[in-house]
Amino acid sequence: MLDDRDRKILDALQRDSSVPLADLAELVSLSASACSRRIQRLEDAGYIQKRIAILDREKIGVPTTVFALVKTAHHSDDWIETFRGSIADIAEIVEAHRLTGSYDYLLKIVLPQVEHYDLVYRRLVKRIELFDVSAFISMETLKSGQAVPVSYAV
Repeated sequence: MLDDRDRKILDALQRDSSVPLADLAELVSLSASACSRRIQRLEDAGYIQKRIAILDREKIGVPTTVFALVKTAHHSDDWIETFRGSIADIAEIVEAHRLTGSYDYLLKIVLPQVEHYDLVYRRLVKRIELFDVSAFISMETLKSGQAVPVSYAV
């Protein structure tokens, strides 16, 4: 069971995992060693899956975002696994979601420029049969981030 200190630790770490332990401990009114033990407990319990660095997409050279909505005529477990494998090593596809409604999947694709989308599209359709793919170019990111609300954690 998590308490408010655990939630504060989780919230602070997901916003910046490089925060010095002493600063984090002060934020939650604990000693550094007690805070460190809590972080280890949260990792062991699976609340913290991994610590990563979020890169500046402009500096890395992939400032363009395209969302592709995918329809398929196939819905078997084997086809889904083939699809999963087909997108796994296409680095430009950074997120993939299975959906309800008119489309089956949503892909978030990051690119150096919009013209590069055709190369990603061709790589994908060589690997797996798709019924329809509709692409949408993101004009502006209004909100972005990996942080999730911690108030629901138990």
